[in-house]
Amino acid sequence: MAEEYDVKTGQLVSRKWREKNTLGGSGKWQVEVGEPTSPLLGALELELIKESSSNPVFMRKDTLSSFQWRIRNLPYPKEVYSVSVEKEQRCCVIRTTNKKYYKKFSIPDLDRYQLPLDAAALSFTHANNTLIITYQKPKEILAAEEQLQKELKKIKAANNGDGDCKTQ
Repeated sequence: MAEEYDVKTGQLVSRKWREKNTLGGSGKWQVEVGEPTSPLLGALELELIKESSSNPVFMRKDTLSSFQWRIRNLPYPKEVYSVSVEKEQRCCVIRTTNKKYYKKFSIPDLDRYQLPLDAAALSFTHANNTLIITYQKPKEILAAEEQLQKELKKIKAANNGDGDCKTQ
């Protein structure tokens, strides 16, 4: 796992996980929080087919007090959306009444702490073709993040290439 925090605010910018593949090598990074990674512009193979830029883009961006997901490129009014909690499957579900968009997603942080999902903590809003879903963080996670922030203050931030690179 790799996490990136904003040095000034202490806010989580990105969290990525990488597991070993079937042959034991390093697999691809799975983005949990932050912008999804885009393929490099200088890729070896030329992409002849690529997805439309108007497709919905699902990403997570946390705040200090809540988990937040943003889905860009959803042009429908707020009344069309329905966001609910599936307690048996431990996930949240986004539906539209016009059947144009459907998405199930879990909250890995709650799974790690084995906490139940609370429908009262879930809310959503829509602005500028973006659906913003907010789930208020439970007290247990807020306390754990406060402990983590104390630990991170003890660690010196990594330099952005300012240090000397010593080679053999």
